[in-house]
Amino acid sequence: MNAPKIEERVFLLPEEDKVKMEEDTKIEGAANFKIIKEDHTIGNPLRCQLLRDPSVMFAGYRMPHPLEMHMQLKIQTKSTSNPQLALTDAITTLKTELKHLDGQFEEAVATYKEQASAGSMDY
Repeated sequence: MNAPKIEERVFLLPEEDKVKMEEDTKIEGAANFKIIKEDHTIGNPLRCQLLRDPSVMFAGYRMPHPLEMHMQLKIQTKSTSNPQLALTDAITTLKTELKHLDGQFEEAVATYKEQASAGSMDY
């Protein structure tokens, strides 16, 4: 089969860098990021978070091929910012939002378990 082994698709090898940045020479204020061993699961939320930033003019990603385990992300920012800073801010904000979501989920599960053990579940 042509598909790589699961460990090759998930774990970084010692010589691999997770993110590689390359400035776009054709577009001012733009950069291309190659993010190793990631896919749509992180690509789309990251793109959406980048587009919430008022200093980001363009953010898009693509998966070059299903058997290539990397994502290409392009970010263009206004002159007041830079793509690397925008990406760092987007990741930080996403982490905060996901921690909040996890906390809400844990609270809902605890409430459900309490109600289920008390026998007062309304269906």
